[in-house]
Amino acid sequence: MKRPTRVTLSIVILATGFLGMWALLSLKTGSPKRPPEIRTKMVETAIVLLQPVQTSIITYGRVASSQPVLLNAEVAGTLQPGSISFKPAQSFSKGDLLVKIDDRQARLNLNSMLSDLLTALATVLPEIKVDFPDEYQVWQDYFNSCQFDKKIAPLPETSNPKIKLFLSRFNVHKLYFSVRNLEILLDKHYFYAPFNGSIVSANLRVGSSVRVGTLLGEIINLEQMEVAMPVEAKDIRWIDRQQLITFTSTEIPGKWTGNITRIGSDIDTRSQTVQIHVSMNNEPGAALLNGTFLEARIPGHRIDNAYAIPPKAIYEDKYVYLITDGKLKRSPVTIVRREPNRIIIDDGIMDGDTLVVEIMQGVAPGMPASARTMSTENRGY
Repeated sequence: MKRPTRVTLSIVILATGFLGMWALLSLKTGSPKRPPEIRTKMVETAIVLLQPVQTSIITYGRVASSQPVLLNAEVAGTLQPGSISFKPAQSFSKGDLLVKIDDRQARLNLNSMLSDLLTALATVLPEIKVDFPDEYQVWQDYFNSCQFDKKIAPLPETSNPKIKLFLSRFNVHKLYFSVRNLEILLDKHYFYAPFNGSIVSANLRVGSSVRVGTLLGEIINLEQMEVAMPVEAKDIRWIDRQQLITFTSTEIPGKWTGNITRIGSDIDTRSQTVQIHVSMNNEPGAALLNGTFLEARIPGHRIDNAYAIPPKAIYEDKYVYLITDGKLKRSPVTIVRREPNRIIIDDGIMDGDTLVVEIMQGVAPGMPASARTMSTENRGY
């Protein structure tokens, strides 16, 4: 068989096969396409009830004594024990003698000066008795009241210029003020507790030599505790100063309250916060330790006719989804305040609306939806 004849035969066979295959395909009936199934989305919802919403601010701080006192020596001498042990963590009551400095020399100087005053009074008393018998008994009683073991009383007042002249002639006034000055100096040898508290530090022990200006230790008042806390500058206007602040701690059990005493007038440029200071209330059965880390819930001003929703319920920072007639509806809302675990809105929703409170993806307005209403107890915001 010649070559052209074989090529022609091959082309005929291929053409015949193609035509046969096309004929068979044309006989196959196409199956009808199924329309896409529209599924109803089950979502968590809450029924809207507009009402007054109490705002709050959450912040943190450490409790500290509002009255720490440094004990500095104003006289020199040897440190001596008081009525309690002068050691760190030692508690004391108001009026306890914490520690003292050897006062023997100061006491002798005081008694010596008081002796000079008594000598001057003894010299002037006969003059007063002769010239002013009506006032003699007053000065005699004052002379008798002067004792070496108690503080001197103020000099009797007199308007008689001659008596003043007698007193000045014998340096009675000068000696009196010298005695008072030495009494004040003697008092500086004793450190009495001005409140109920605890010793934070004791830099010296009994028997140590003390010089003027030496720091002996530090004490704190445990009855007046205070917490300093940072609050964002934008939240300051929301604080309601008339309400109690509540505190809790993860370090020790208990619940405490306090009142705002001061609000700072400057902003920390690094954190954009303002310091507020809260005075803790003394509550029985819930003792606070100095340095305890606390969480504070500060009540804010109330927002009327509003509703609180979780942050996940807000879309594009301005929309929420409602379920209306079994379908999703997107509604713009007005956000009046943001808090860490909730957002408060006061426009865009109405009483009785079914509000979607969960995150949804791949949804659009008009899609079918079924509500699964969340109970009030499980809302968590």
